Amino acid sequence: MAASRRRVVITGAGCVTSVGNDLATTWQALLDGKSGGGPITRFDATAFKVRFACEVKGFDPSLYMDRKEIKRSDLYTQYAMAASVQAMRDAGFGDGTGYEQERMGVVIGSGIGGIATFEDQCEVYRTQGPNRISPFFIPMFIGDIAAGVVSMRFQAKGPNYATQSACATSAHAIGDAFRMIVYGDADLMIAGGSEAAVSPVSIGGFGNMQALSTRNESPETASRPFDQTRDGFVLGEGAGCVVMEEYEHARRRGAPIYAEVVGYGATGDAYHLTGQPEDHEGLQRAMRRALEDGGLSPADVQYVNAHGTSTPLNDPNEIRAIKKVFGPHATGLNVSSTKSATGHMLGAAGGVEAIFTAMAIKHGVIPPTINLATPDPECDLDCTANVPVKREVHAALSNSSGFGGHNVSIALRRLPE
Repeated sequence: MAASRRRVVITGAGCVTSVGNDLATTWQALLDGKSGGGPITRFDATAFKVRFACEVKGFDPSLYMDRKEIKRSDLYTQYAMAASVQAMRDAGFGDGTGYEQERMGVVIGSGIGGIATFEDQCEVYRTQGPNRISPFFIPMFIGDIAAGVVSMRFQAKGPNYATQSACATSAHAIGDAFRMIVYGDADLMIAGGSEAAVSPVSIGGFGNMQALSTRNESPETASRPFDQTRDGFVLGEGAGCVVMEEYEHARRRGAPIYAEVVGYGATGDAYHLTGQPEDHEGLQRAMRRALEDGGLSPADVQYVNAHGTSTPLNDPNEIRAIKKVFGPHATGLNVSSTKSATGHMLGAAGGVEAIFTAMAIKHGVIPPTINLATPDPECDLDCTANVPVKREVHAALSNSSGFGGHNVSIALRRLPE
């Protein structure tokens, strides 16, 4: 990392997950080993192979949006607004002042967008005809609208768009926002992702491709990354957004700082629709690039928040990739997958996991991989089984990958004193 380039820090964070509707509740649930898994309540899943998910519980959109906005917004947009408002309040911008509107931007993505709205309106068309389709259907459904409405909420007139790269979506959003600040395109960015895909077609589609766990009798223990008995991921939902700020801009106003974002690596596998090459070569390159971009050596890193999906293919492949990148130092790392608690939040996963990585740095504690009872011999690093570990974290990586061969690694470090 060039010493003269603009530095970027995280000064606010917000999230909505299956284990908490704000960051404080979610973080404590992670440390307490709670799982968000449970039977699906969003629709009648009796006929489905998979009848459970990590649903958000007790969410009240009226805390963040007025009645008209709620009615015209898909749930994924409501989650994104909640996480963004939380993050802005956390950063000290809750009243929408204290920044230049033209120097603030928003990058918020979704892997799937408003799929529940899409399904609902297809049913309206089928049963009532085309004239009954909602005039708000398109803006409710499209994947960019969360970024748009958040920019309107805070009058952010800088760069504004959505990323979409499946389960790497919000990691790309954070990485792109980081670069915009580094390059001087903005001083302040809201970045992250949102997903609300617990719907019949989504559950049916993922289930039929045999990506999901089928542990219908024990949903709380179904997400078990790195465990020998894992059988697929658990679909999660929610949102995670951060406020990223140019360091001098943050310092001048005395802003709280979680961590400094120092590196961004993004690669493509060019290999398979849903699979990965051996030893996840593409993710290796993403991690190496993030380290290089951040001016870090492998020995500088204490923690890797893994993509860790709980699928038979991903977990050992990712562990092998980490070992290739970190060499002998890999055995001294703590690795964990917080998807064990939140489920796989698809396009929102990278956002919440970058937040968890920043929290590990700030608080000196590694969130655990829960449900790790019988470690897979191929996942032979310290995967932080079941209980949090107190440890000073000076630097960390947050990894994300997505169908289509997308890989992202974000490098964060403790702000030097």
